[in-house]
Amino acid sequence: MNILFCVFSGTGNTRRVSETFAGELAALGHTSELFMIKKGAPMPEIEAYDLLIVGYPVHAFNAPTTVLSFLRSMPEGGKTVYLLRTSGEPSKLNDASGITPRRILTKKGYTVKGEFTYVMPYNILFRHSQGMVSRMWKTALARIYRDVHIVDALQGDLRHVGPVRRSAAFVLRIEHPAMPLIGKTFRVSKKLCAGCGACAALCPSGNIRMVDGRPKFGMHCVGCMGCAFSCPHDAVRISVLNLWRVNGKYDFSGEPSTDDETCRYLHGMYNRYFHETGT
Repeated sequence: MNILFCVFSGTGNTRRVSETFAGELAALGHTSELFMIKKGAPMPEIEAYDLLIVGYPVHAFNAPTTVLSFLRSMPEGGKTVYLLRTSGEPSKLNDASGITPRRILTKKGYTVKGEFTYVMPYNILFRHSQGMVSRMWKTALARIYRDVHIVDALQGDLRHVGPVRRSAAFVLRIEHPAMPLIGKTFRVSKKLCAGCGACAALCPSGNIRMVDGRPKFGMHCVGCMGCAFSCPHDAVRISVLNLWRVNGKYDFSGEPSTDDETCRYLHGMYNRYFHETGT
């Protein structure tokens, strides 16, 4: 099969998973291409592919608005689609993020065949330990190896989302109209900002432009946190969310943590997730 990955990724987690997934599919004889969902990017020639995999990070138990806009702009079609998502915690509430993408795609004539979720380290709230990050990636690799065989066989299943999860996602959808307002108030430290423009070059929403050597934030922020996370000088301040700021890329190598070393936050939930794949 010739497979198109349509991926939105602010800090690189979803891209990392998608590229690894594509590599495992290649080992099974499939070809694939990676299309990054960004504001202003032209629509890929979807009709040229046999199957689509849409990848995105979960934002407050919902899909990012950039992803939803992309799906709404897709042409009508009868292709098979899989949803691939990353989240910072293994809560089943994240399953609700598939509701709207599934509805949009189904309305356009696509068949959503299955959904895959991978836990990757936070880019907001707090920074995971090196051991936790290594164990998350080890677990993701095991799940990817399992899931590529599901795609290879064109099998899969959709997550049941009950009323509690639907309600939680609906309430937190307030993030969609709120983030453009919050993002407008992002600032940089005058002492730390080097004016390198890395944040503007990275922003998938086109929300940052350089003015007189400093970033200027607009009204298109979707809360991907790429600017704050990837700033080489830790200069970006994310307004009312700044106490939850996480800066600096993670190292996915090293010795995975043990059950006792799993973070206290959702301790049992993380360990159950790891145990599902024997990691």
